[in-house]
Order: sequence, then C-alpha cells, then structure tokens
Amino acid sequence: MSNASLVYPMCALVALTALVLVTMFRRRVGAVRAEQVSAKYFRVYQGAAEPEASAQASRHFTNLFEAPTLFYVACVTAIATQQVTLTMTVLAWAYVLARLIHAWIHLGANRLTPRIRIYGVSWLVLVAMWITLAVNVTRGG
Repeated sequence: MSNASLVYPMCALVALTALVLVTMFRRRVGAVRAEQVSAKYFRVYQGAAEPEASAQASRHFTNLFEAPTLFYVACVTAIATQQVTLTMTVLAWAYVLARLIHAWIHLGANRLTPRIRIYGVSWLVLVAMWITLAVNVTRGG
C-alpha cells in the first residue's frame, strides 16, 4: 500500500483537532460575551471557574494531544519501516472514527457511559495498531 493511506487518517485527526480548537475558542468568546467569565481568567486560568461548556471543549482539546500522539507515532513508524498495510490503514481510520465519535459525545450531550465506551474502543484500536506494527516489523514485512 501507499504511504498516503496513513497520511490521510493523520490529516483527518489534525482536522478534528482544529475543529475542536475552533469550538473551544467560540465557547470561550461566548462565555466572555455572556459575562459568565472575565476575559482576565484566560490570562493565567485562575479566579472564577471557567463555564462548563468552554471547560469541556478545553479539556477535549487537551485530550487530543495525549493518546493521539501514540496514533501519530504508530502511523509515522509504519511509514518509516514500510509497514503500511491494509490492516494498519483500516485500524488508523477506525481510530479516527472512534475519536470523532468521542468528540461528538463529549462536546455534545456528554453522556458519560457512551463516552467512556468509545474512548475505550479508541484505546483498543490504538493497541491493535501497535501490536500489528510490532508483529509486522518482527516478521520483516
């Protein structure tokens, strides 16, 4: 398979991260305009509590720089070791889909049970990516 088959899911996850950034910014601006929090709060993040909606988006944005880093490294490692396979590509897209559903739940109704479940699914997919990568590298192709 072409290396591009893993570049596209990485680009999709970057696009999701950018979308969450825009959502966070809009919610923060909205909170300041609605006088739910002072703009000064965002200088050092101290003082009155950030409103739930903007804090939710902020936490989700931060989360996209945690576990997804392992996703990016797995994809880049697969490209570098020439282990871009159909299995890796399907798993990469499955991870992106799980993270998209997680974002939709977290930034929407934020129901805890489905959010935890899809987060767990994303981790299972990520672990499967790394196992697949390790097995393929060990086998030499």
